[in-house]
Parts: sequence; C-alpha cells; structure tokens
Amino acid sequence: MKSVGIIGVGAYVPENVVSNLDLETSVATSDQWIRSRTGIEERRIASEEEDTSHMAVIAARRALDDASLHPEDIDLILVATATPDYVFPTVACMVQEALGIRHIPAMDLSAACSGFVYALVTGKQFIETNTYKNVLVVGSEKFSKIVDWSDRNTCVLFGDGAGAVVLSEVSDGKGILSFELGADGTGGKHLFVDNQTNYVAMNGSEVFKFAVRQMPDSCLQVIKKAGLSKEDVDFLVPHQANIRIIDAARQRLGLDKEKVSTTVTKHGNTSAASIPLALFSEIEKGSINDGDIVVIVGFGGGLTWGSVCLKWGK
Repeated sequence: MKSVGIIGVGAYVPENVVSNLDLETSVATSDQWIRSRTGIEERRIASEEEDTSHMAVIAARRALDDASLHPEDIDLILVATATPDYVFPTVACMVQEALGIRHIPAMDLSAACSGFVYALVTGKQFIETNTYKNVLVVGSEKFSKIVDWSDRNTCVLFGDGAGAVVLSEVSDGKGILSFELGADGTGGKHLFVDNQTNYVAMNGSEVFKFAVRQMPDSCLQVIKKAGLSKEDVDFLVPHQANIRIIDAARQRLGLDKEKVSTTVTKHGNTSAASIPLALFSEIEKGSINDGDIVVIVGFGGGLTWGSVCLKWGK
C-alpha cells in the first residue's frame, strides 16, 4: 500500500471579527462568562456575500499553491460541511466549477464537526488503492446562518471559515499511520438542527460529557493502532469546540500546552473547518515540523468522532 499524507495546506477566515464584547450588546451574556466556559474570545462571521462554497474555494486554492499543484492535477474533491450553500449542487461541485476542473468526481460528506476527519480518511483510501493520485479535502462552514443569535447558549460558540489540504503519496513511513472513525446514533438528540427553526439545538452538558470521554479515548486508540505510545506524540490538533474539552484530551495524553492547538480562542467552533484551520495555523507558526508525530481528533453531531495519527512530511 502507498503511504498517503498531506502535501499542502490552506485556509480562509472572513474579515469580520465578532468579539465577546460585541455579543454582550445583543444577547444576555458576558465576555467573562464565555471565556470561563469555552475559552472563546472572538469568532469570524461571514458576510451576506460569503457562503460556504466561497470560503471553500479560497482555502482550496491556497492548499493547491502550498502543494505546488495546479487544479488539473486534482483527481477527486471531497468537501466536509454541515452548512452547504444548497441541498444540491454540492459545495464540492461548486468548488470544482470555480477551480475550472472538469469531469473529476466531487462530493460532500456530512459528519458535522467530525466531517473533515471522515473526508481525510475517505480520500486516503482512493490514493492507497491507486484509484486517484491527488485528492483535495476541504472543511468549510458558514454556521452563522444556522445559529439563533438570540440564544446565548449556542450563538457564542460558533464561527465561520474554511480549511483545505491536498492528499497525495508521500515517502515511505510518513503520512497517515492509522485512523479511527466512529458514531453513536443514540446521541443524535443532543446536538442537531431543528427542522422547525433551522437552528442548531444542543444539550450542552451531554455533548460535553461525551466529548471529554470520547476525544481522549479516540486519541489513545489511534496511537495504539499506529504501534506507538502517547509519549511518542509531538503535537495534537483537536477539534476546536471548547478549551476545557481540549485540556481534558491534553491531560490524558500527558502533553504540555505548547504541544496542543488552541485556535478556538480566535475562531470559535467552526465545525468541519476547525481542524484544517487549526492545522494551517500551527504549520504557519512552525509548531509542526518534518518527522513529527501528529494526532488529529474530532467529535460532533451524530454523535460522531474520528482521529488520525500521522507522521508529518512528504
């Protein structure tokens, strides 16, 4: 089997910054309340003209540039999103059109905040089996359009943005070493979009309990599957939903704070976009280097979860 890894990373966030202080003027909340419970300080909110596909295209182009590839080098487009522009056409097809690529397959995957991990693992299979050479994987969300901005329990949590990676064959021993995907449909009632209002509804305490248990468990499972121990992990890129959940995973893995991405402070929860956005941020800062063992982990509505252990580099 081929070794499959990430050879390019790109991201995009809207210019509009909404701080906790801004939210104090429109809903019964406070900066201190939001920070103490979530760690979030601000989030980016897309304009009326920016939809999910718009952000996805920009992140995709930046990932292609980082990989030194042209659009015509891509064989498959996968977009993880829970907030598509339309029911159909898919965001993936809209990205395909914008990039000027014709006839290659393109599809959306929906696993809420775990969607990017699901898409990453899906893309890996096509390359491993010699079906395709280069796969574009995007996570893009405009959660602001499905948030009730009068509900202080949910509106403070979410933001908009997109992240993208290019998957391809990498040097033997590098790339994705192992993965785990899972779901528990009995928990779907705790995090969903209400059909009557089209807004996100969440039982915060139940989702928190699930995430604090499942995220570190999934990390440990994927590390074991790779034949490694937690002491081998150099960096953790978790889904950016809540600083307390991230800290629980960090402590279970025995990692120092500087070895864990915490972009939730500036982006909030961007659902399927949160992991690639965090990954891009850490690459930009130089937190992840060639040869590092990196664990990526997400959880979300469904309830779903997924994790990947990889050795960074081409």
